[in-house]
Amino acid sequence: MELRAKAAPLVPLSMERRWMWPLLLCSIVVIVLAVTSSNMSIISSFQTMFWIFPTVPSANRTGPAFVESQLASAAPPPVGSRIPRLAYLISGSKGDLDRLWRTLRALYHPRNIYVVHLDLESPASERLELALRVANDTVLSTVGNVHVVEKANMVTYRGPTMVASTLHACAILLKESKEWDWFINLSASDYPLVTQDDILHVFSSLPRNISFVEHTSRLGWKEGQRAKPLMVDPGLYMTRKTDVFWVSQKREVPTAFKLFTGSAWVALTREFAEFCVWGWDNLPRILLMYYTNFVSSPEGYFQTVICNAPEFSVTVANHDLHYISWDVPPKQHPHTLSMDDLPKMIGSNAPFARKFKRDDPVLDQIDAELLGRAKGSFVPGGWCAGAPLCTEIGDPTRLQPGPGAERLAALMDVIVRSKKFTQNQCR
Repeated sequence: MELRAKAAPLVPLSMERRWMWPLLLCSIVVIVLAVTSSNMSIISSFQTMFWIFPTVPSANRTGPAFVESQLASAAPPPVGSRIPRLAYLISGSKGDLDRLWRTLRALYHPRNIYVVHLDLESPASERLELALRVANDTVLSTVGNVHVVEKANMVTYRGPTMVASTLHACAILLKESKEWDWFINLSASDYPLVTQDDILHVFSSLPRNISFVEHTSRLGWKEGQRAKPLMVDPGLYMTRKTDVFWVSQKREVPTAFKLFTGSAWVALTREFAEFCVWGWDNLPRILLMYYTNFVSSPEGYFQTVICNAPEFSVTVANHDLHYISWDVPPKQHPHTLSMDDLPKMIGSNAPFARKFKRDDPVLDQIDAELLGRAKGSFVPGGWCAGAPLCTEIGDPTRLQPGPGAERLAALMDVIVRSKKFTQNQCR
């Protein structure tokens, strides 16, 4: 008997389509829930892991605190933006106590932060007297924004000890506060030509990522007489100041980075100062070791670092914010300024000038004509409730810019907003 397989009942095509869409939707929902659950588990695991480890600085946690890659992307802050804060290093040596104190009072503003340093060549009595003056001054002790370097450094101008001392000051300033925008190094033989209200007013309109560093890659005679010779700075090892001494061997100019030279006086952004001190990129450390054997290293270290770091080289203005007059032919130290140089100082529109003799009459003229400063007092401004002696502290955010602000703004128009600045800053 022939057996025949029983045929399966036929399911209508319309019924198959009716079941297909709900099945597809259920599958999608299951997949989405599974992926979401997995991701939440991963996120929770990462959060737990990061909670276990110590918190790292924000610059490393959210990416390096670098400036923008192009100046065009760093538009000036809007009108009425936050008034900046400046961080100053004022340094001196033996016999500089009184003129360092005068420069400090001419530069003082309660909104800023200051580090003052008398190096190890100065007697211990002078360093102690400086600390006592800061502690006993009513305004300085009340505000608490002036810090005296207790462990003084030995500084040889032509050697790396000056760079080390400058980085030391940057580290102190970063430890004390990160609420500042520019670091400016000055010596006791420098003096301001405009008030701090003038500077803060003009810098309020500048992008916060511009450093002011005079620089050039055209070394000329410096290549043979400063870059190639090897020397030792006794200030790294001794407690008495002596000049550098030479080693017979010489070295070749490096090829891994390009050397730059310029002025020892700079105005650095806080981000760049952090870059040099923290060293999250190895470049600042490599160059610091290289400049340990470089004659007049303060005239090249910051220039070489900033111009070899792509993050910062596009926002460096080629100016040191100083009026400096050099003899012909130039010597190691610049021409000492006097009353005859005052018209040129004012005409330069620079906020600072150097160098001056102790208590030279031109300083009194600058106080009277440019700063409005009474003898022994601070420079009055919007913060100075007890003008002209400034014995009381008013609102540090209240600025009273004067004619110096117009001169400084004119200088900024030339060196910051010019086409020369916005293209190829480091050459």
